[in-house]
Amino acid sequence: MPPKRRYVSPLREQAAARTRELILGHATELFAERGYGRVTVADIASAAGVASKTVFASVGSKGDILDHIVDRGVLASGYDQAMQELLELRSPEAVLKALAHGTRLGNEGQFAVHEAIRKALPVHENGEELWERATAAYRDALRTAARHLHSLTPPASHSAKETGDLLWYWFGPTGWRTLVVENGWSWDRAEEVLYGTAVAALR
Repeated sequence: MPPKRRYVSPLREQAAARTRELILGHATELFAERGYGRVTVADIASAAGVASKTVFASVGSKGDILDHIVDRGVLASGYDQAMQELLELRSPEAVLKALAHGTRLGNEGQFAVHEAIRKALPVHENGEELWERATAAYRDALRTAARHLHSLTPPASHSAKETGDLLWYWFGPTGWRTLVVENGWSWDRAEEVLYGTAVAALR
């Protein structure tokens, strides 16, 4: 007699997925507001309206939760699609404008995720590796944009490596955070000024 197949309920799977998203969403907000080190699994469970054992069963430990937040942030970034569109642009100004707007939308939309990760770095046992994993695709996208700028006319005035470094300086998460969070700029104003700075410097 063949072994019985385990029945999988689609409704149960959907409910589990919703619970998982609810937990991760509240964990992201708590980590961003209080800092990773000051949040417990019990805090996350309370915010999500579930039991602590449900948190562990659904997403694992607090460290596992942070890993899921990083992975979700990378998936939600949409770098691949954005870069495909950017590589079709044929003028340096258009490329820089797309970078300014695209990275603005990414940083604004993923603000809580970035803050959750940033505030975890000083207390996380693998903080450096965590930040590298969270930003690797972002940085690679800006390096790709730099190489594309050097294929256009006129080419950027720096080397391709320096151009990539400058794009990270202007359009990376730290640049946006410095202007918007630390200095109180609006996202619109930050986008306008970072774009203008990049155009002026790279001509």
